[in-house]
Amino acid sequence: MTSDPRDLYLDLLKRVLTDTVFSKEPDADDEGLQYVQEFIGHYIRGTALTMVPVTRLDNVHQCAVEVIDHQVSGDFIETGVWRGGMTIFMRAILQAYGITDRRVWVADSFEGLPEPDAEKYPAEADTHGGKVMTSVYKHFAVSLDDVRDNFARFGLLDHQVGFIKGWFKDSLPSAPITQLAIMRLDADYYESTMDALVNLYPKLSPGGYAIIDDYGEDTWTYCRRAVNDFRERESLNQPLTRVDSKCFFWQK
Repeated sequence: MTSDPRDLYLDLLKRVLTDTVFSKEPDADDEGLQYVQEFIGHYIRGTALTMVPVTRLDNVHQCAVEVIDHQVSGDFIETGVWRGGMTIFMRAILQAYGITDRRVWVADSFEGLPEPDAEKYPAEADTHGGKVMTSVYKHFAVSLDDVRDNFARFGLLDHQVGFIKGWFKDSLPSAPITQLAIMRLDADYYESTMDALVNLYPKLSPGGYAIIDDYGEDTWTYCRRAVNDFRERESLNQPLTRVDSKCFFWQK
């Protein structure tokens, strides 16, 4: 077990943000109805501020420490933040390591998920209009005020946090971001994922990390197709590394 106070703080924060200090998180590698029920109970109806498992927070922790240690220039961003837990964690990393010259960008519509094109992306459209997504998940809509309040609860709402509100096709082209060291995409659908890649990847520094939360999903989203299409178009051949069955990343 590490004795570094920074890691002790960050490891505890992971469990607070995922609400796993006293309870067990759903296994993201599980499939089927039982997992959906556990997901709804733990995240949607619970108090967790992120719906990603601890292993994906571990991944961001490792990537962040590497870009800090190797002086890879740029800010951190997550596109699709829900209650803000992952971006709170990103800001906490900067705080723990005394980093004052990087920002964390919190990008979301803060109104839920965009409606997919049913002809081009039928599986996404079926999911988007389904009972669970509309009545239970409510399209994962969390207001900007609620996310800001969550940052403030941890004492992490300051000038190093920037909020980018709107559909990614509208908000990201004009976002005031010059350089990125970590871009974590949790955009759910094909077009949102592609919008984020097109507008943000050119700003990712060499040595930086592109993390795709839903790359391993294939029953309700075309996220993987968007990433593969983008990588092929841009002739990107960096190997994809598995975080868990759903999340993958590569280093630029």
